[in-house]
Amino acid sequence: MSNEWTNWSGSVRFSPEEIAAPASERGVVELVQQAIAQRKGIRIVGAGHSSVPLVQTNHVLVSQHKLKGAVGHDPASHRVNMLPGTSISEAGEELIKLKLSMHNTGDVDMQYLAGAFGTGTHGSGRTLQNLSSMLVGCKLVDGTGELRSFSLEEHPDIMRAAKVSLGALGFFTELTIQAEPAVLYARKEYCSHIDVSLEHLEELIDSNRMFDMYWYPRSDRTKLRTCNQLGEGMDDIPFAEKAEQSKGWLYEILPQFRDLKYEEMEYIIPLEAGPECFREIRKRIKEKHRQYVGWRVLYRTIAADDVYLSPFYNQESVTIAVLQNNELEYKKYFDDIEPIFRAYGGRPHWGKKHSLAARDFQELYPEWEKFLKIRQQFDPEGIFLNDYLKKIFGL
Repeated sequence: MSNEWTNWSGSVRFSPEEIAAPASERGVVELVQQAIAQRKGIRIVGAGHSSVPLVQTNHVLVSQHKLKGAVGHDPASHRVNMLPGTSISEAGEELIKLKLSMHNTGDVDMQYLAGAFGTGTHGSGRTLQNLSSMLVGCKLVDGTGELRSFSLEEHPDIMRAAKVSLGALGFFTELTIQAEPAVLYARKEYCSHIDVSLEHLEELIDSNRMFDMYWYPRSDRTKLRTCNQLGEGMDDIPFAEKAEQSKGWLYEILPQFRDLKYEEMEYIIPLEAGPECFREIRKRIKEKHRQYVGWRVLYRTIAADDVYLSPFYNQESVTIAVLQNNELEYKKYFDDIEPIFRAYGGRPHWGKKHSLAARDFQELYPEWEKFLKIRQQFDPEGIFLNDYLKKIFGL
């Protein structure tokens, strides 16, 4: 029987020697120890929503789908221990049982927590950090087969490396996340024109806890989405037409299910450069790509953090994403837009399409060498490396 594995969009396919699905922490440890003894590479996979070959391997692929659920809770600190194969959606369900919530979530909630944290996946909100900021402790199996535990208080440097680590330090077996008391939210959507939206962009960002702008190239129309705790944020957007609204827990109303699959390139731009970068991308799409690109361009903001490989490291940021139907040609489109992102100092999302290599990342990340040293300490024989990560890390 074939072991072919494919990611969500279908753009990454490979056939490892073995696909394993451990149901316990002990099972993960044994798989890593076996790989070490047999001198085989080993990678771990979550929901497969990334569109780059982060998990590709010729040897052992480890699925996390049996490692789900909440396994501990400290009521005083609102910290919850989760297994790494718990999806963002499932985490929301587990947390609400404890009257807790994540501080933010993205537009998609199928990703497993370990993969979402490990790639710096984010939601939106100028004052809200990416999802990995919730990770305050972890247990992982390192490249020597040792099960190790870390916390933000006792091991700040290790945690700054582990939060966004691309699965290169080891395999998480447990995640301690910092939750917050659950409150009700109001999600509202509006329709407008791009020129009007850009004119009021700063106001929209600053006046709402979460704000997304979706631009549709063929019509030049925008969808404006706000999400605020009840009683906060803008009551209405007078220059836009309200399309719909809903109220509920954050994990219920913010993510949106989509049947259509797509490829995506997303770059993180310094906040102050975001509008100008977007305008240049809009101009290029209208001039060269409008006739065959029907998918939206997404504009969001995220707060700065101090995580070594976080695309938001030490900068308030705008994220701009270009998308294309996965059954249509995307490479020419993405290749034409990427230099614009690069010209504005953009850092690519770790789980989405890009063409960068080690020398580029070394320039973009001030703590790049510090992360590489920690990676070497955790995986001295490189059993967690694949060809893609070797290119990324320059190894």
